[in-house]
Order: sequence, then structure tokens, then C-alpha cells
Amino acid sequence: MSQEAIGIILLFGTLIFLMIIRFPIAFSLGLASIITAVYLDIPFFNLYQKMAVGLKSFTFMSVPFFIMMAQIMTDGHITERLMRLCDIIVGRIRGGTAIVNVLVSMLFGGISGSSSADVSSIGAMIIPAMIDEGYDPGYSIAVTVTSSVQGVIIPPSQNMIFYVVAASSGLSISKLFIAGYIPGILLGISLLIPTVVIAYRRKYPISEKRSWRENLKVIREALLGLGAIIVVIGGIVFGICSATEAAGIAAIYALVITFFVYRNMTIKKFLNGISNCLRSLATVMAIIATSSAFCYMLSYLKVPQRLTTLLTSLTSNKSILMLLIIALLIILGCFMDMGILIILLTPMLYPIATSIGYDPYHFGIILVLGLGIGLCTPPVGTSLFLGCSIANVPIEKVIKDFIPFYAAMVILLLVITFCPVLSTWLPSIIKV
Repeated sequence: MSQEAIGIILLFGTLIFLMIIRFPIAFSLGLASIITAVYLDIPFFNLYQKMAVGLKSFTFMSVPFFIMMAQIMTDGHITERLMRLCDIIVGRIRGGTAIVNVLVSMLFGGISGSSSADVSSIGAMIIPAMIDEGYDPGYSIAVTVTSSVQGVIIPPSQNMIFYVVAASSGLSISKLFIAGYIPGILLGISLLIPTVVIAYRRKYPISEKRSWRENLKVIREALLGLGAIIVVIGGIVFGICSATEAAGIAAIYALVITFFVYRNMTIKKFLNGISNCLRSLATVMAIIATSSAFCYMLSYLKVPQRLTTLLTSLTSNKSILMLLIIALLIILGCFMDMGILIILLTPMLYPIATSIGYDPYHFGIILVLGLGIGLCTPPVGTSLFLGCSIANVPIEKVIKDFIPFYAAMVILLLVITFCPVLSTWLPSIIKV
């Protein structure tokens, strides 16, 4: 066995072993890289340099601003206002609360950029509310958890930022954000279909009617909160600022609105929010740094080239090859955290996708959505566990309710994969 082959086994073997014994992922990536470097006699300086370079990305600087914006908007109760706004629009339809669930996830996804944040904030309020109104617990959890995946597709998405950083090919995060809008909206529509069909079959309730004065007040307050999304979308689409600059402006806007307009943000809440953001950011930075070293080892051992050779030896058909990649994404997404998988898989799969003619931004959408499905899938699905814990229902009792929603997401993923125009058309007409 060659030295490179032993190095690959050592690199992945160490990583898998450390993850099995529940070692923190950042340290697992770092130790696997260091141990393999020692075996291959690679200077540690090379690893340290790659770790530093990984954190110097201007694109990565947008992450703390987006995290801060989401934290402020959550603490400022913007979620509740979005829910009331959506209820005005669709509440009078049968199963209106479930439809509100999907729509508010679409809107909140543009604020938090995180599926887990979506379930934690929206789910904590709407799952108990749906159950109290007469919706089945499994259905309530399924709608909440699957609709939260919109947060990883609809910008601003932290996972898209991870993809751009991991690809290391000079991709524009602004362009990738724009590529995510149509697929994100289509995801919401595809989830609304089983939501409405099941609601009518089971004769779920209709929301109560409110006065027009109450509705106007709700609309006014919700639109102010949605201004943060408008800042991000408008700034990027019209070329006023980069994604990083838009994130900073939106965070300041959110702070001003919650402090001086809603007046429900206090100094204590703000400081607690900063503390939470710093913890999240420290974790993300540690993972980015050590994953940069890990990716360097992958490149040194020619893992992407070997994987390309392996997959192309199985089939020369581009469509089948992409189906194999999609299957790999969904399966791995069931067992590992999405952000980690993006960082690990992008350096290996990105060259394969581009070599068979896939647009880098189109493939980014496929990768993020494919792994996003894993957030709703056992045994590790983070969002699934959160939703079940909120309703205090065992996972095995709700899986049956997820099947129509799983089917909708997988079908949409295939449509997006083989209809690239859905991801590439908008970036082609909007120059950023």
C-alpha cells in the first residue's frame, strides 16, 4: 500500500474515530490533519498558514453580521409579527395556521439563514399553537421542520457562505445568494402542496377573523421588521453593497428598529445576544480554521482527483453521476451536521460537478438543498430532534407524517438539478 493511501486512511480514520467518541468537530478536524501531517512529514507551518488564510476571507466576514442580525430580530420578537402578517394573508383558508407556518419560515429564513434557528424560534410558538387548535402533533412537527429547510436556501444563508469559502475558486457570495431565491420560493410552494392537501383531507380548522384596524397595525409592524431583508436583498441585487456590507447594515437596522421603534430590546437582552453570538461565532471560526487545514491535507493526498476517478469509473453518464452525488448528499446528511459536510464535501465534489459541465452556483444550490434534507432525517437530523423535543413526541411516532414532505423536497431537488435555469437565470440577468 502506498504512502498516500495510508495517509488517506489515517486522515479519515482518525476523523471518524474522534467523531464517534463525541470529540468536538473542530478539534477532530485539527487532530486528524496534524496526525496525518506527522506521518507524511509535512511541516506544521503549512497547516497553520492554511488555517490563517481560511479566516481571512472577506466573504467569511459576513457571518458574524448575519448571526448578529438574526439574534437581534429574534430577541426583538420579529417572528411573532411575521406570523401575524402571514395569518392575515392565508389564515382564512382551511389549515391556515399550517400555511402560515410555511410562509413565515420562508420570511424568517431570509433573516436567520438557519434551519435550526427557524425551528427553535418559530416552532416553539407555532407547534404548541397548532396542537391546541386541533392539528395532529406529527403533522404540526412535519410542517415546521421541513419548512425550516427554506432557511438554508433563501438568503442570507450561512451554509452558502461556507460553500463559497470551501470552494476556494473566487466565487461571489452575492451571486450565489441571488441563485437561491427562485429555488427557495419553489421549495416553499412544493411544501405548501402536501400541507394544503392534508389539511383539507383531515378538515383542519380555519383561523379567526380580525378587524381591519388590527390587520393594519400588524402589517405596519411586520413590514418594519422585514426591512432588514429588504436591505440585504436590495443592497445585493442593485449592486449598492456586497453581501458582507449588506449584513453589517442590516444588523444595525435591526438594532435601531428593535430599540427605538418596537422598544422591546433592552441593554440586558442586547448584551445576552452578543454573548450568544460570540459563542456561535467562536464555534464557526474554529471549524473554518481547522477545516482549512483538513482541506489542505485532502488536496495534498489528491483525494478529489481520486474520488473523481472512482465515480467516473462507475459511469460515464453525467445524469447518473449527478444522481449518485445527490444520493451521497442525502445519505451523509442523515448522519452529520450540514455545515461540516459542506466544508468537507465541497473540495471533493466541486471539481467533479464542474468537470461534467455544472455551473458552480447551480451546484452550490444542489449541494445545500441536498444536505438540507438531512436536517429533517434521522438518525442525526438536528431540526427533526428540535421539533420533536418542542412537542415532546418521540421521533418514531412522527416519521410517517414526514413522508409526503420528504417526497416533495426530493422531487424539487431533482427538478432543480436537471433544470439549471431555475438557479442560473436570475444571476445571469442581475450583475453583481
